[in-house]
Amino acid sequence: MAKAKAGLVQGTLDMLVLRVLKNEPLHGYAIAQRIQKLSDEILKVEEGSLYPALYRLEGQGLIKCECGASENNRRAKYYSITRTGRKQLDEETSSWERLAGAITKVLQNA
Repeated sequence: MAKAKAGLVQGTLDMLVLRVLKNEPLHGYAIAQRIQKLSDEILKVEEGSLYPALYRLEGQGLIKCECGASENNRRAKYYSITRTGRKQLDEETSSWERLAGAITKVLQNA
């Protein structure tokens, strides 16, 4: 799983990757940077966690990969979310929101 200053709950990396790819195709390093930036530098996704997740998501048909040039004109693989990936993201987001809401209720009412 990804190393994080605050631990990443198991299974959330795939959801986060799908979410950052929802708006635009990105290469691996940009995906990791976007997750870190959007989490206010709390979540840090290491290459050793990210690339296996990308290969797994691609194998499941949730993302696709195309080669292109990066910002510094180097060859890079750009990942984009598929229609199936969008459906999966919607389902995972709903489940996550229900789980987070239930945990919050317990923490506030225990």
